[in-house]
Amino acid sequence: MPLVTDAQVLKDLATRIRILSVKSTSAANSGHPTTSSSAAEILSVLFFNTMRYTTCSPKDISSDRFVLSKGHAAPALYAAWVENGVIPEAELLKLRQLGSDLEGHPTPRLNFIDVGTGSLGQGLSNAAGMAYVTKNYDNIDARIYCLIGDGECAEGSIWEAIQFISYYNLDNLVLIIDVNRLGQSEPTALGHDLESYKSRLAAFGWNSLAVDGHNVEDLVKAFDTASATKGKPTAIIAKTFKGRDFPDIEDKEGWHGKPLGKETERVLEHLEGLLVNKGKLKFTIPKPITKAPAISIENIKLASPPNYKLGQCLATRNAYGTALVKLAKSNPRVIALDGDMKNSTFSEDLKKFDNTKYIECFIAEQNMVGVAIGAACRDRTVAFVSTFGAFLARAYDQIRMGAISQSNVNFVGSHCGVSIGEDGASQMGLEDISMFRSIPGSTVFYPADAVAAERAIELAANTPGITFTRTNRPATKIIYPNDQEFQVGKSNVLMSTTNDKVLFIGGGVTLMEGLKAAEELATQKIGVRVLDLFTIKPIDQEGIIKNAKECGGRILVVEDHYPEGGIGEAVLTAVSEERDMYVKKVAVPRVPRSGTPAQVLDYYGLTAKHIVNYVLEVIKN
Repeated sequence: MPLVTDAQVLKDLATRIRILSVKSTSAANSGHPTTSSSAAEILSVLFFNTMRYTTCSPKDISSDRFVLSKGHAAPALYAAWVENGVIPEAELLKLRQLGSDLEGHPTPRLNFIDVGTGSLGQGLSNAAGMAYVTKNYDNIDARIYCLIGDGECAEGSIWEAIQFISYYNLDNLVLIIDVNRLGQSEPTALGHDLESYKSRLAAFGWNSLAVDGHNVEDLVKAFDTASATKGKPTAIIAKTFKGRDFPDIEDKEGWHGKPLGKETERVLEHLEGLLVNKGKLKFTIPKPITKAPAISIENIKLASPPNYKLGQCLATRNAYGTALVKLAKSNPRVIALDGDMKNSTFSEDLKKFDNTKYIECFIAEQNMVGVAIGAACRDRTVAFVSTFGAFLARAYDQIRMGAISQSNVNFVGSHCGVSIGEDGASQMGLEDISMFRSIPGSTVFYPADAVAAERAIELAANTPGITFTRTNRPATKIIYPNDQEFQVGKSNVLMSTTNDKVLFIGGGVTLMEGLKAAEELATQKIGVRVLDLFTIKPIDQEGIIKNAKECGGRILVVEDHYPEGGIGEAVLTAVSEERDMYVKKVAVPRVPRSGTPAQVLDYYGLTAKHIVNYVLEVIKN
């Protein structure tokens, strides 16, 4: 790609980015002007010479895309969008103020931001997801550029992403490392040792280029080389200086995350003096070359309804795989990502049906979640992410950033609870419900059987925000007819009489044990109402209260989860403002031990014989 904007104009744009970064952070008395300064030429060349996009439609799906992984350099990014006319300059002076969308770190509240960044080490995975979809599903000539800091190269998730990008030959992705040498509290591990960065990236199969990150001509050439390189991704390792062109501040420690304060006017005067073109700058922004196909991911349905027999035994994890295939038959944009657990989670069913719709992420859960967030943004795919529920905890930070990114990603955690048996505590998801309940705007499904599981996956595909579906390893009975209707936030009564003494609430295996206990107690003329919540969040508060009142205000919750944040606490919250309600909750009280599923469930008091005793105890109290 030839130089389309005059080199001096690019230099002046970089200076303008610095000026605006200083002004905005000084107005806010908060922010990162020195970090913004080190990236100024990189952003100038990208936004005003290299990237192909339309300013009138920042989220145009055919455009090149930019991810600022080092999100604390947001003032520089905002300044670039001021210079191209998308943000009024006056708005920049509202940086970090309550009510302004120009927050301390970028979020998709802004129409030119795809993913929220700021928790370091995640942007490259997001960019990888975008690049994968752009290359393999949209099939367009658009490029993804991701700027990371040298400090965040210490994050393992960065190297997970680097490996993923190389493995899938994502040559439409360009990584830029802003090697400004200084971290927050001290110099980075490698400082300005660009050759070490080059050799490490080369070992992962990347084409890597070391450049002067403040030389616009060198940057233009590097980006041109990246565009021409096929068959492997390119990394541009840019040697820069924190606080570039800030006299007596450049490359000095102690200035991270600080506005310039009393030095502001002195620095601004110096920067203004560096401008050659004082008036309106003339630049050319290249336009997108190819047009992305129009798609729809709305109102996705199972290609066929559930087809099971009442009483048949099947694990809900099996039904997840079945539902994936049915959804993909209805809409080709349904995809699955897994971390080498596909034959346990049954996401492999989708791979067998259409291997192009399955993305193997190997044992790198943090990158897997980041890739899914990138793949789902701009509504280009409906992404399902599956692994053992316990292992999703490794990627909790990525999941919470998914909520900040306004992402629609669907998580499925299998092998939850002590009911997996012999594998032991390290494999048992016992905090997964708590984890996903804490995510803002999330929906948490806990289907009771295979029929409910298929419908939960169908609903998840159409539910905005983060969703989580908890699936079981053991086979459980089919208790619902195939034509049963399910709704988010709506529970179902599975067993009741006109004289019920206790409302029993469970999930998965404990729900099945509760049904057994209720049947046994019925022989003793003791009525127990059994309620399947279906979704733990949002919880059916109205249904719980109504049924509990009809059972004398007595509730028993038994769950295969730790007590904190699980079903019991969700139920307690639902009835917290009701008078005359008694809730007994039973959960796994401590780190569990190995054993057969039957042994372990019995050992921790989660089986029918124990539930019978709990019911009798609740009635006495």
